[in-house]
Amino acid sequence: MVLTGRSAAAAVLAALFVTLVLPSWAGVALATGVLLALFAADLIALGSPGALELSREPITTVRSGRSIEVELSVLNSGVRRARGTLWDDWPPSARARHRRHALNLPSNTRIRFRTQLNPEFHGDRVAGPVTLRLLGPLGLAGRQVRRQVPARLRALPPFRSERLLASKVRQLQQLEGRNLTVMRGQGTEFDSFREYVAGDDVRAIDWRATARADDVLVRTWRPERNRHVVMLLDTGRVSAGRIGDGTRLDATIEAALLLGGLAAAGGDSVDLLGYDRRVRTEVRGVGGKRLQIKLMHALAGLTPDLVDTDYQGLLRTTLQRARRRSLVVWFTHLDAATVQEGLLPVLPVLADRHRVLVVSVTDPEVAAAATRRSTLDDLYAAASAENVLAEHALARETLRRKGVRVIAAAPDQLPEALADAYLELKQTGAL
Repeated sequence: MVLTGRSAAAAVLAALFVTLVLPSWAGVALATGVLLALFAADLIALGSPGALELSREPITTVRSGRSIEVELSVLNSGVRRARGTLWDDWPPSARARHRRHALNLPSNTRIRFRTQLNPEFHGDRVAGPVTLRLLGPLGLAGRQVRRQVPARLRALPPFRSERLLASKVRQLQQLEGRNLTVMRGQGTEFDSFREYVAGDDVRAIDWRATARADDVLVRTWRPERNRHVVMLLDTGRVSAGRIGDGTRLDATIEAALLLGGLAAAGGDSVDLLGYDRRVRTEVRGVGGKRLQIKLMHALAGLTPDLVDTDYQGLLRTTLQRARRRSLVVWFTHLDAATVQEGLLPVLPVLADRHRVLVVSVTDPEVAAAATRRSTLDDLYAAASAENVLAEHALARETLRRKGVRVIAAAPDQLPEALADAYLELKQTGAL
């Protein structure tokens, strides 16, 4: 049983009655009896909590940083009116607003309450219990119960780089709509014949077609479609480093989403693998319009794990899933320990079978610190920053000599830099 402010006010009035009108034990007994009778009457006329049927959608999706309203449906199947208050509980990270609702529901009536959620970070949030406090007609006493109504809010990655996708797709369409190269390059498809012009490579001349024509003909090629792109996301401790308002993993998710959308528009199939010591998330063999939503749902709950990544296990898992030659885009970090102990032992095997592209997020604050020389503290910070930059430059050069291309950029520039690298590979027929 719960008591309200009205109960306290009634008790005060009863005390004044005893003090001013009937200051005796009989007055105390009379006032107490009246109060107990009122409380009992209120509880008897109370609506039954068991008669309230609560329901809502089991899962709701929204982009991180955006607002959405979730509905809670309440049906009063009892014979008495249900009065009181309802609290819809959500985790603090869901940033719930307007979750307290006044309840005044006649018998056999349904009502829908809306709670506004505005998650700041991607991931799943599970709804807490719904608290019902039902009061009698007098508002003096009531009952409070908690009911579990399973529901989940899935905050998808914000995908701020989506604004770039349309322009990159147009570039890709222009790329596929014209003859880009007349060389026999790996990963290209025959397009058509055209007349030879000065400057064309003589190796592109098709002598059989020329023998049947009145002019010298050369073959033209277009970027090959239906290629296979494998995106590897290192979700170990190196991905937990803070850069700006998010982690390295947040920045790589942005770049992976843009690359996935662009690859789908280019007719390629895409696999995604999040891995540290085990497979954390996976998308396999998906292309076309379904790919983007599949990637967003797969990446929604992905967070860094503070463990050292098992690179040998990652290599084995990748080779099991990519049996034909593919473009492998590996999102990781380029610190000395990661490159020497993690990447270099496995990259030769991977690069021998696939085209490998290593993608890394750089910290703009480190680059800025390397340019400041105003105070003694700035000098020490600049020396440390220069050391980090030199380490990353050495790592990039080491990987380049192994035949692995490296894309390293700040979080806000990384998605576009990776998309441009993909378009360049398409243009040169290197996929």
